[in-house]
Amino acid sequence: MERSSTTPGGSARREATRQKLYEAAVTLIAEQGFSATTVDEIAERAGVAKGTVYYNFASKSVLFEELLRHGVGLLTASLREAAERTAREGGSRVDALDAMIRAGLVFIDRYPAFTQLYVAELWRTNRAWQSTLLVVRQQAVAVVEDVLREGVANGEFSEEIDVPLTAAALVGMVLVAALDWKSFQPERSLDEVHAALSRLLQGRAGGHR
Repeated sequence: MERSSTTPGGSARREATRQKLYEAAVTLIAEQGFSATTVDEIAERAGVAKGTVYYNFASKSVLFEELLRHGVGLLTASLREAAERTAREGGSRVDALDAMIRAGLVFIDRYPAFTQLYVAELWRTNRAWQSTLLVVRQQAVAVVEDVLREGVANGEFSEEIDVPLTAAALVGMVLVAALDWKSFQPERSLDEVHAALSRLLQGRAGGHR
């Protein structure tokens, strides 16, 4: 999973190593679960020494927590960029939500293993990183909330809309629909899935109050 920016010198090399570890960890944990995945396996899959894992992360749990921060951070940045680009182009808030749906689908298409892992972890309550997961989840949802609030303020959406719940529902819709697409309808194109969710958005959120 790529960073949204790079850092110079030794920091860039260390970041490249961390990227390898993220990729290895997310693939292995998605395949066999967190408990069954060992640090040795992560190191082997990443092509590094076991000590390199501990040099970058204090433990397997810390690695996984940072993986969640990293992955959801990339998703959040993608959603924010889609909304900002739509605003620069003079689009409506419905257009911004539609662009964010597509951005989410593009992210999931690129990182299906991470998305599967992230959704699975949302349902667990006994993990050491639960508080971190709640924070990063809210960061992604908050981007959608901002667009909804702007839409309410300018009259595109009803004042009766429940902004936090609607934002969470939109994010959840994209996650679940995309996972269903990847798991059970892989023959569909990204454009087809986006078109279906776009029609749902237009029918549910596009009306004036």
